Amino acid sequence: MRIIAVANQKGGVGKTTTTVNLAANLAARGRDVVLVDLDPQAHLTTFLGAEPSQSSYGVLTRSKPVAEALIPVRERMKLLGSGLDLAAAEQELVSMVGRETILRDALAAYEADCDYVFIDCPPSLGLLTLNALGAAEEVFITLQPHFLSLQGLSQLLETVLLVHKRINPKLVVSGLLFCIYDARTALSQEIVRDVTAFFDRQEEESPWRDVRIFDTRIRRNVKLAESPSYGRTILEYDLKCHGAEDYAALADEVEAMVGADEPMSAADVAPGGEGGSEIAQVDAVAEGVVGEEATVAAGEAGGAAADTEAMAGRGGEAGPGSGADVAGPEAGLGGRTIVEGSSPQG
Repeated sequence: MRIIAVANQKGGVGKTTTTVNLAANLAARGRDVVLVDLDPQAHLTTFLGAEPSQSSYGVLTRSKPVAEALIPVRERMKLLGSGLDLAAAEQELVSMVGRETILRDALAAYEADCDYVFIDCPPSLGLLTLNALGAAEEVFITLQPHFLSLQGLSQLLETVLLVHKRINPKLVVSGLLFCIYDARTALSQEIVRDVTAFFDRQEEESPWRDVRIFDTRIRRNVKLAESPSYGRTILEYDLKCHGAEDYAALADEVEAMVGADEPMSAADVAPGGEGGSEIAQVDAVAEGVVGEEATVAAGEAGGAAADTEAMAGRGGEAGPGSGADVAGPEAGLGGRTIVEGSSPQG
């Protein structure tokens, strides 16, 4: 069973759309998939037209078994839904011992046979996201190739690094997906080149050293934006659109990933188929109180902090972070240099 957190602290970059449509493609190929909605906005739950009587709030705060809270939403797809009550979960969990591993323990007790678990993370680096990272073995990062959507990448990678060191040694960033991609723009192509170059330079010990930047690009497609309003996956809404083609290709890549999963035998495969905010200290992950929007200071990551970068500001949009220019003067985006440190969230 592969447990994958789909994460980015920036909203509107395709996390929920990717979670739903990748899961739908895998389910169509005979895979059993569990979806976990950890976003209090409940977009994943709404997308699938579900109204769960039990939600991830009960699992996190009331020790409800996952098996009792899951509801079937499609053939071979089950959902652990969300609701507005999940917004209170971070406050309720602050005083609990082991609060960062509640979801991990709940999923470990889930004994049903399952091929994939996808966790749709909220657009923040708070306690809900820490629970997702504590439970997952892999992280898929979705990125829109726009400058503002990249600004939180440094904090996300530092959070992954700290969780990897203190809570979940198995955690790796195994995939990066560009969504809402427009190949006609020079900006999209520049960002793809610079992000690829950044990950190519990583040291061997980082948890994203083997990240796969998916060849598939999820193209800008109105059908992907329309389908949630009908409560349908893209396979159900328009099987022939670019969005359906792209997510089918992504499913091929996910199934073919090497190292993140045990090789599958032929018998296993079924036919078919903004203003910059300070980065808060996160000693709380192991020993203190986790704030509402806990993020990771570069100093907490020690010497490995030089492996993470943020996109520095453009004009009045952002100011440069601290640290050395690790990308070199030639790695700028249209004259903007990639530097390490914090930058405003988009």
